Amino acid sequence: MPCREACGACCIAPSISRPYHGMPNGKAAGERCVHLDEHLRCGLFGDPRRPRYCASFLAEPAVCGDSREQALHTLAELEVITLPPANLHGRVV
Repeated sequence: MPCREACGACCIAPSISRPYHGMPNGKAAGERCVHLDEHLRCGLFGDPRRPRYCASFLAEPAVCGDSREQALHTLAELEVITLPPANLHGRVV
């Protein structure tokens, strides 16, 4: 499916753990990427500095749903269920 106009959910909901252009500490889940423009479009689209995660993301109905709100919700849920497990001392194992 083509990306929904004025959505940007994939630039907000997921975390990106590796540093990338403009975000030297990566991006926390729910944090807006600095490259998301006023029209909710990626300013790094087609740029080699765009994170690999972003370049590999494909919009699809199961993830994006019928609205921007559904996409934000689904991507936030996916973020949580794909977190690595933590041991009893709070360290990732």
